[in-house]
Amino acid sequence: MASRGASETSKLRQNMEEQLDRLMQQLQDLEECSYINNFFLYIFFFYCREELEEEEYEETKKETLEQLSEFNESLKKLMSGNMTLVDELGGMQLAIQAAISQAFKTPEVIRLFAKKQPGQLRTRLAEMDRDVMVGKLPRDVYTQQKVEILTALRKLGEKLTTEDEAFLAANASSTLSHFEKVTASLGSEDKIMALASSGVGKTPT
Repeated sequence: MASRGASETSKLRQNMEEQLDRLMQQLQDLEECSYINNFFLYIFFFYCREELEEEEYEETKKETLEQLSEFNESLKKLMSGNMTLVDELGGMQLAIQAAISQAFKTPEVIRLFAKKQPGQLRTRLAEMDRDVMVGKLPRDVYTQQKVEILTALRKLGEKLTTEDEAFLAANASSTLSHFEKVTASLGSEDKIMALASSGVGKTPT
C-alpha cells in the first residue's frame, strides 16, 4: 500500500510539473516578445511586437496568470491536510504564488524554484554574472533575475554569502519583500496555507 501511495504521489507530481512547464512556457514566449533580455534578441523584439500588439500581449499574460491562479487553487485542494503532498508540492506552490503576485517575473527561475533545483539556479546565476560582465545582459535585467534567484535559493534552504544577502536587501522590490515575509519558512503547511489566503496570491489587476 505504501509503495502504491508513493507511486501515485510521484505520478501526481509529474502531472503537476508538466502543467507548470506549459504555463511557464507561455509566460516565457510572452516575455520574449515584450522586452529585450540580451542584445541577441534585438531584431526578434521588433518582429514580435509587430506580431503581438500591446493589448493582445496584456490580455494573453492576464489569461496565463489566471490559469496559474486556477492551478494554484487545484494544488491547495490536493494538499489540504495531506502532509505528504505538502512535502512534495509545497515548493511548487510557493513558486506559483511568486509568479501570480509577480514577485518573480522570470519563467525559468520560477520553474527551477518549483522543481527544487538549487544547483541549476546557481548555474544560471554564474552564467548571468559572466553575461553582465561582457555586456550581453542589461544591468537592470541582471539585478531583477539575481534577486529572484537568491530569494529562491534562500527559500530552498540554501546558504547565501554575506555579499548575496546584502545584494538582496538592497535590491528586493516591495512585492518580493512582502512575499518573503509571508513565506518565512518553506515546507510548513501552515505557512503555505496562510500564503494562499493572503494578498500575495491574488492575480494583479
